Amino acid sequence: MSEDNQNVENTEVVDQLPQEDTPVADASAERIAALEAEIATAKQDILYAHADTQNVRRRLEKELADTRAYAATAFARDMLSVADNLSRALAAIPVDLREDDKVKGLVVGLEATGRELDSIFGRNGISKIESVGQPLDPNKHQAMMEVPSADAEPGTILVEMQAGYMIKDRLLRPAMVSVAKKAD
Repeated sequence: MSEDNQNVENTEVVDQLPQEDTPVADASAERIAALEAEIATAKQDILYAHADTQNVRRRLEKELADTRAYAATAFARDMLSVADNLSRALAAIPVDLREDDKVKGLVVGLEATGRELDSIFGRNGISKIESVGQPLDPNKHQAMMEVPSADAEPGTILVEMQAGYMIKDRLLRPAMVSVAKKAD
């Protein structure tokens, strides 16, 4: 045989041999792809777990800060009745008695107690809501009655029956007010 003939025959024989590397290579490629997919899934799960942990930590920090800021809310609400009664006591003393030497010491003491109470409220973030002359805000005021008025715009607060208070940026107690309505 000639050399060309023999090369042609060898090439044909090689083409006819079974390809043993192909199934092994395909299996390895599939295994690598599966492992890469598992790694990607695991990385994604780790990212979600980390994000969830961060969210829980932030939520707990906010709750802790709110708890610290508003811990005295119930006590402050109870103290408002003391402030109201003190104001009523001062308002009940007639002007002519305020100048009487027998009552003057009592009036001065009550006024000093009121100022001290206001000072303590201020140090703890409790502030009085200004109501009279303001438009009714249902987030801060509780309308107890409507009064016809030709002088004031409808919805304007005419009289404050009970003072309202805020603690920092939250409503502690709404102001009970009388609101103007259109005159008949």
